[in-house]
Amino acid sequence: MTRFASTLAAPAAMMMAVGSSPALAELPAPVRAMLDAAIASGNEADISAIARVAKSTNPEDAGEIDALVGSYRQTIAEMALQQKREAGFLDGWRGSGELGGFVTSGNTQSTGLSAGLTINKDGIQFRHKVRATVDYQRSDGLTTRNQWLASYEPNFRLNDGFYLFGLFMFEKDRFQGFADRLTLSGGFGYRAIDAARLKLDVKGGPAWRGTDWIADPRTDELEVLGGADLVWNIAPGIDFTNNAQAVWGSDNSTYSNTAAFTAKFSRALSGRLSYGLRHETNPPLASEKTDTVTRATIVYGF
Repeated sequence: MTRFASTLAAPAAMMMAVGSSPALAELPAPVRAMLDAAIASGNEADISAIARVAKSTNPEDAGEIDALVGSYRQTIAEMALQQKREAGFLDGWRGSGELGGFVTSGNTQSTGLSAGLTINKDGIQFRHKVRATVDYQRSDGLTTRNQWLASYEPNFRLNDGFYLFGLFMFEKDRFQGFADRLTLSGGFGYRAIDAARLKLDVKGGPAWRGTDWIADPRTDELEVLGGADLVWNIAPGIDFTNNAQAVWGSDNSTYSNTAAFTAKFSRALSGRLSYGLRHETNPPLASEKTDTVTRATIVYGF
């Protein structure tokens, strides 16, 4: 919302939209000037902080301050909704790229280079999530880590927090025993928590998974997929995310979880520390069941 407000809102028009109530004129001029400047900046953290200080120093004007800030937020929400209605498929995408290093345990114990890309679009009824990660290392002329993952998940909102989802996921990890793995899934999801600073989605449905094993014959299985995605804004500029997924099969099941802390350095740059775990219940004989990877990356948002 902050990025949207800072790029699309016209401050003069916003002041006219939220400043027409006669009651708002009762605010002391310095207080009104501070609130006007914060609203014109479009920075939600500044708006909340200044409004909180203004109410603590002018408790008799708390109602007027809440009305001013509330009117601004309603105007921004209406503008965002209208933009979503008018957006084409190529409009409204946001994303981030990250680059850094990793430390692994399990089938390989090493450090190396990690890169990732995430792109999202949140429309009126559709949401789109695209994600890709790569971990790679060479040592003494030999590749000791080469893991790829790419996924696309479209969602279609129904009502009361329910939605339909699809999932297309491609993986490659020769050190865990497979040359490539394709997973196709779909089913129902539900936004169990939808608070301002905390969101939790749970989903599940049937899945088909085809795996080209390096030392074993290819397997194609009809399986069951379940997942949970958590986003928690701990404080302004600090987020915690947790993505858990399980794929249950008759021959082999996969459990994965990635937890990450992200802290903003500036509007576009952030630092991220994440820990990922993947467990295969029945991997090839030469492979460990559990792999972990710890990543430290710099994230650029766009």
